[in-house]
Amino acid sequence: MTRVRKKSFIIMTILAPLLMAGLIVTSILLTLSKDRDFKKIAVIEDGSDLFKNVDLDSEDADYVYLENVKLADLKENFEQAGYYGILYISREIINTPNAVELISKKTPPFFVIDDISNKLEKEIERQKLLAYNIQNLDEIMKNIKTDVSVKTTLINAAGEATETSSIIAMILAYIGGFLMYMLVFMFGSQVMRGVIEEKTSRVVEVIVSSVKPVQLMMGKIIGIALVGLTQFLIWIFLTAAVVGVVQATVLKKTDMAEITQNLPQNVMVENQLTSSAPQAGEVSPDLAEFAKVFENVKNQNWLLIITSFIFYFITGYLLYASIFAAIGSAVDNETETQQFMLPVTIPIILALLVAMATMQNPESSVSFWFSIIPLTSPIVMVARIPFGVPGWQIALSMFLLAITFLGFVWMAAKVYRTGILMYGKKTSWKEIWKWLRYSG
Repeated sequence: MTRVRKKSFIIMTILAPLLMAGLIVTSILLTLSKDRDFKKIAVIEDGSDLFKNVDLDSEDADYVYLENVKLADLKENFEQAGYYGILYISREIINTPNAVELISKKTPPFFVIDDISNKLEKEIERQKLLAYNIQNLDEIMKNIKTDVSVKTTLINAAGEATETSSIIAMILAYIGGFLMYMLVFMFGSQVMRGVIEEKTSRVVEVIVSSVKPVQLMMGKIIGIALVGLTQFLIWIFLTAAVVGVVQATVLKKTDMAEITQNLPQNVMVENQLTSSAPQAGEVSPDLAEFAKVFENVKNQNWLLIITSFIFYFITGYLLYASIFAAIGSAVDNETETQQFMLPVTIPIILALLVAMATMQNPESSVSFWFSIIPLTSPIVMVARIPFGVPGWQIALSMFLLAITFLGFVWMAAKVYRTGILMYGKKTSWKEIWKWLRYSG
């Protein structure tokens, strides 16, 4: 109650979703940012002129085709001539993919290499097709170019079909895994700092005269757990309110199904995509696209996602918070915790890395085992659930996590009851092992 009444709690509870959204949007904008240094690159071919008339220029680089220039001569002074680097193309490029070299004084950005590869590949493909003497090849290639968008549909046990989106599942996996990591680590650290503070101020000596040390430890752990749960529930209600406002305002005039049906009608006419301003009564393509995304978000199994997140947060937090409480009771100040923190943080960080990889392959053996192992399952399983996980895997993961949590709380309690009253002695792993073996 003390923490919840603080202004900082209220402010951060409201700002946290905005900060998370801002972080995601900022990362996307940085990825798409055009704030790049413009580069001038010299192009030299080895005894051929296959790419003499090819336009390699892009928004980030200008390519200058040089004739009658030797690579060895240009290597010595290309920077003085104003070039960022030299693109050297061997005559073997038609048959040898790596017969291209970009020479520069700095490691070139990935987008420059990717742009060069794509344009050279297309030109080589075009020249190979020209060898077949096809008339009007460029026009044919332009007309047959087609964009394909794959719609994903899930069928449940009852045979009901629901449209979903892999992109949305990836976003939910990222948010869920990162949020679980942040909450478990942040609130667990608060427990440890609180225990250290009470121990160093000697307040705990007064408190343990009225309650058992185990009760004191569990009271602190559960109290902070309720703070985190309260914050998470407020985020759910705020998100539901925003969704309700969007649906009641932006999408109020047109039925969702009608909007999404209008999206693919934008349309194929003689094998060419045409875009035109929407007529009266028609839905704009942007609104249709937004409605499609909105509908896919609503189609997620939110009941499973939210209930699973709450379970894994509570059990995962209690597991790690008990460890943090035991560490806090075993030391006299926060500096001494460093020797004990590494074995605790490694599983959490490793789980976050696996969760990020899970977005690419949620059915891999690594993702499966890390979502079952109790020390990593709170983060990894939360990242897997948006993609669909068999019920037996979730049940097994929850069962093992619950059993492990009880075991860790029991061990942490044995360390806590001894360490909380120990002062002036630097604790080691050997000493903690002795405390675990104490009976009574």
